[in-house]
Amino acid sequence: METINIITGLDIGTTKIGCLIAEVSDSGEINIKGVGTAPSEGLRYGMVVDIEKTVRSIRKAVEAAEAMAGVAVDLVYAGIAGDHIRDINGRGVVAISGENHEVSADDVRRVIEAARAVALPMDREMIHILPQEFIVDQQRGIRDPVGMCGVRLEAEVHIVTGAVASAQNIYRCIEKAGYTTADLVLESLASSYSVLTDDAKEMGVILIDIGGGTSDIAMFYEGCLRLSRVVALGGRNVTNDIAIELRTPIEAAEKLKLAHGSAIHVDGDKEQLVEVPGMNDRSIRRVSRGLLIDIIQARMSEILTHTYEEIKNSDYLNLMTTGLVLTGGASLLPGTVEMAENIFNMPVKLGIPHGFTGMVAEAQRPQYATGVGLIMYAMQNKDDFEEGFSDNETGVFDNIVSRFKGFFKKATQLD
Repeated sequence: METINIITGLDIGTTKIGCLIAEVSDSGEINIKGVGTAPSEGLRYGMVVDIEKTVRSIRKAVEAAEAMAGVAVDLVYAGIAGDHIRDINGRGVVAISGENHEVSADDVRRVIEAARAVALPMDREMIHILPQEFIVDQQRGIRDPVGMCGVRLEAEVHIVTGAVASAQNIYRCIEKAGYTTADLVLESLASSYSVLTDDAKEMGVILIDIGGGTSDIAMFYEGCLRLSRVVALGGRNVTNDIAIELRTPIEAAEKLKLAHGSAIHVDGDKEQLVEVPGMNDRSIRRVSRGLLIDIIQARMSEILTHTYEEIKNSDYLNLMTTGLVLTGGASLLPGTVEMAENIFNMPVKLGIPHGFTGMVAEAQRPQYATGVGLIMYAMQNKDDFEEGFSDNETGVFDNIVSRFKGFFKKATQLD
């Protein structure tokens, strides 16, 4: 008999907090049973600025998903973003110590330890250490070196770091809401699980998740994460610009953006009029839809240009054979894909979460890419995080140690 596990993904965003609850079978089938959202009132650019408001929003989102799924949850996999995220690449070298110079799981552990030995400021922690490739006696491109023979073992890794305070505040908010954090996952990495194929990651692909407060960038090549950045601009900036330029409340600006917005001009938009509510009970005005699109176009162009600036000097940019995948709520604005194609000069498509059953109509939307991806990430790493973590333990580094325990356990099974 197959056992069914309950996995919960919690996307703590700047404008909304989304919770997805799924039943996951031993065979890997994901059945989403509950989806809950709540306005996010305590975050700015992906970072907690008001703990109590964030706690209330988390509780509302999870309780809504619990009611829909008919289950109570305790353990959640949470996403982390924000412009405090930084990435560096590390390299480690060790002598192979195994019998007959055969690479063992202990050799892999030692070379990863050597690769992560980089100096970090006191206010930063490692969130992920992701092996990119292993090198045995100058033979490159090795995914799993265990069992190979050689004298010298090297590892190249991608290290994602974040501000200690930001990570601890997320842990604390989740704990105060009554839940335990199983793991904290970079949101762009989580989104990649739900919208990218293995072939795309192998051939080279860029993922940009345009959320409410940040745009998260991930670049993959040969199946590995090569670059991860966060730009502190998102859909909320577009809404704020509309509110300021048209002198209308934020809620009205958001409705205008969703109902009439576009990132590029279309035929007849200058002649078409839209109704704009006034501030402080002032009367409704009519303005050209072309003016609304002018405002949106300027900000969306800035967002996409900034993301391009983050990756244009990467050695891997010319290797992105698959092109660019856009996801996140703001990517749904009409014309965004076309604008991105002009700025990045490569094929662009919209990334829709896939690979699950159940509440497909509700969850198969770009704004749920991170939530669905967190569940898929957890499904592949669940055995490594069953006890959970909180901010009063050693910290994010404990999670990394746990990840490597699982990594070495799998390597040992192959040995």
